[in-house]
Amino acid sequence: MLEPYQVSEEIQGVKGDTSVAEEKTFDDIVSLSRRLRAPGGCPWDRAQTLESLRPYVLEEAYEVIQAIEGGDDSELVEELGDFLFQVVFISQIAREEGRFDAGDVIRELHDKLVRRHPHVFGEKRARNPEEAVETWNSMKLKEKKKAPPLDEIPRAMPSLLRAQRVGEKAARRGFDWLEAREVVDKVREELAELESALERGDSEEAGREWGDLVFAAANLARHLGIDAETVSHSAVEKFVKRFSLLERSAEARKKNIPDLSAEEIDALWEEVKRT
Repeated sequence: MLEPYQVSEEIQGVKGDTSVAEEKTFDDIVSLSRRLRAPGGCPWDRAQTLESLRPYVLEEAYEVIQAIEGGDDSELVEELGDFLFQVVFISQIAREEGRFDAGDVIRELHDKLVRRHPHVFGEKRARNPEEAVETWNSMKLKEKKKAPPLDEIPRAMPSLLRAQRVGEKAARRGFDWLEAREVVDKVREELAELESALERGDSEEAGREWGDLVFAAANLARHLGIDAETVSHSAVEKFVKRFSLLERSAEARKKNIPDLSAEEIDALWEEVKRT
């Protein structure tokens, strides 16, 4: 149900002064988004569509994650605000099209949280986090009957995260390995198939086998209780830092990495790892 938000006089009169110190509310942000989209508002904001905003939603989500990892509260506050504004801004565009508004988003979120927490708002109780997740998933299953369960997982998710979510859903339906050792065997099997494709010089098959290997590895992470996306990200960060140190070590010798022999690179890399 669409409900009008009033654009406050304060928002209407803003001329770029962001030094106002008084407390702001969610409605103030909704009003501001409406002002940006109104005639005389920001040309860039007025030109946006739901489709054009898709990459910004992902970008802001990643920046929130980076702020969490950085442990900088001021940065996290800023990035959470940017992420929240994506929700408000998308809702405003949808409101203009007569589809829904921010009030609908808030009501749906509130009602869903109450429905899916019967162990908090009902008589059922959860003794531990695992039981709470099980209750959430069982309530979600009752509500999501239209699409096959694995199709509910967004394709736009990062591939490792999606692989783990697919594995989790399949496991809840009884399709899973019994223990981590079995998944290790599957990883070895997929690696052997990749090596076989490489030996045959079949690059197309090698690509498919590589994908199977990564999917098996993501499921191994799930069995080990590891967040594959987070751990992979950390591994990349570790490599980036080590490579930067490697470059500095080469420069200290007045050389570039391509000028070094394989033996020199190996020796410097081991030195960087020890550092």
